[in-house]
Amino acid sequence: MSKAQAESVIKNIIREIAQECATQGQAVSETLVAFIVKAIVLNPENDFNVDRALTRDDVERLIQKCVETLLDNESPSLDTIKMQVYFDMNYTGREEFLTEHKRVLDNRLDIVLREITDSRARTKEELEALYRKMVSFIILKSGLGSPTDINVVREATAALQSIFPQTELGPFLAMVKKDKERQLQELILIVTGIRLFNKDCGKGGEGIDDLPSLLSEAIPETLNNIDQNLGAIRQMAYKYTDSLVNSRQHEGFLQILLDDAHKCNDHSKSVEIELKDRLNGLRTIVQSKTAVPTAQVYPQFIRVAQLWRGLQDELVLLSVLNNILYSLEPFARLHQEIFTDEVLEPYLEYANILSDEERVQYGFCAYTCAIEDRFLLPGDPNIGIIRYKGHNFAFSSQEAAHEFASDPDNYINMATENAKFHPELIQLLELHKQFATISPYGRAADSGKMVEAPVTKADMGTQTDTHILESNIVKSYEWNEWELRRKALKLANLRTKVTHSAQTNLSHFRRDNISQVYLPKENKTQTKKDSYSKVPKPSRYISGLRGCSSEDTVMQTVDLTVTVEEDL
Repeated sequence: MSKAQAESVIKNIIREIAQECATQGQAVSETLVAFIVKAIVLNPENDFNVDRALTRDDVERLIQKCVETLLDNESPSLDTIKMQVYFDMNYTGREEFLTEHKRVLDNRLDIVLREITDSRARTKEELEALYRKMVSFIILKSGLGSPTDINVVREATAALQSIFPQTELGPFLAMVKKDKERQLQELILIVTGIRLFNKDCGKGGEGIDDLPSLLSEAIPETLNNIDQNLGAIRQMAYKYTDSLVNSRQHEGFLQILLDDAHKCNDHSKSVEIELKDRLNGLRTIVQSKTAVPTAQVYPQFIRVAQLWRGLQDELVLLSVLNNILYSLEPFARLHQEIFTDEVLEPYLEYANILSDEERVQYGFCAYTCAIEDRFLLPGDPNIGIIRYKGHNFAFSSQEAAHEFASDPDNYINMATENAKFHPELIQLLELHKQFATISPYGRAADSGKMVEAPVTKADMGTQTDTHILESNIVKSYEWNEWELRRKALKLANLRTKVTHSAQTNLSHFRRDNISQVYLPKENKTQTKKDSYSKVPKPSRYISGLRGCSSEDTVMQTVDLTVTVEEDL
């Protein structure tokens, strides 16, 4: 099977799994389905061999296992994977998020922008409509108010008219498209600044929210919520590490209570059925007779009383079970409510619980992750860090470090196997590269290796022709049916026409003649010498024209003309 065919089969499997989950009321994303498919194929317990083509039975079994896994609403592993997929699909960095938000906004307003830049308004009504459209575009782009609010439109129109009156639409329409877009961006910024300034001065600001006040209230609240949730999660993580055995014991207690509750349910149902039968029998006996023999009814009454006492016993037992269940209620809630301080304090009275900060967390202990089933113990870099094949490994104790150093490949393979059985560890332990190069179980059994060296870089090159498809333009093609009709009529008329030609006695002697001439030679002339003439430029200065209040002034003329000789 080629790579393209394999990808097509995988896509069909993913699509079929998603549709099956949707029909059962559970909407799942294709990314989550793809992750589950890969995890199930790599799990040795499922016995999928990808060295050969999957049969229809294998595909159906794979689809069934994936659907069962995805529909298990009580699986903490599935909840963890869902959380990981959701976070990866929705979280981006600050810059990427702002860029994406701006791109989405530009795409939504691209139609309005195109209508403005492509407008060919000529009449007065068209120009007014274009100006109103520019005002709406500026309001939407700035995000200050709604274009349906008349007060916001009036304020934005007044701000725009102060910097871009309607008479400027003529030069605006004469610009090229890029210049129009550039000027619109400038107008948006200027109008936004004017409106914000007017709001600060108390002269406007219709539809503009007080963002500083909102942020000053929202940011501390958001930080507080995040800190509280983070602190609660960390506190639970500290207790999960040291109270795992105790939680298993509580699980056993709950299982005992569940078995007793099932027994109560079964016994009470059987008692109720028998009680109804006894009462119906008594009703039949009593209603049909005026005098009833005691030998017939007394045993029935006694049995009814026994059955009722049995129901009372079941009620008492159920009450006891409920009391025990309520005392263990924190362990039956969500993960955030499982281990509370009040419940765990009696069980961990003599335990020394260390936080991650006290352990100086630097990843998880590689030795514990390999030998234990999902027992994640933080590592301590103060003990030492082992660098092996380009990877750093931390440990929770010196003994764990020594054991790991004795055979690191074996423990790495064991951790890889744990990731196969529990795919939620891949994201948590950041095993993406190792998971991408994990061999399927059937293939790994032959080579004896579970992890292959990943190819991190590869040189690639592509080349295409300038014109892959040859041009095939039919110049005689006509799309106008009236033109085709005209040509058809012309050809129909030509069917009855004959072409005639004639030749005279003199014309048959004519032939093509060729003549040849010599091109004229280039001629040049030269004068004896160059000469020129120059005349002086007259220049005069007249003084005494301003006048003076104390004495009379006399006008005088001074000749400032420079002679030709002095000028040279």
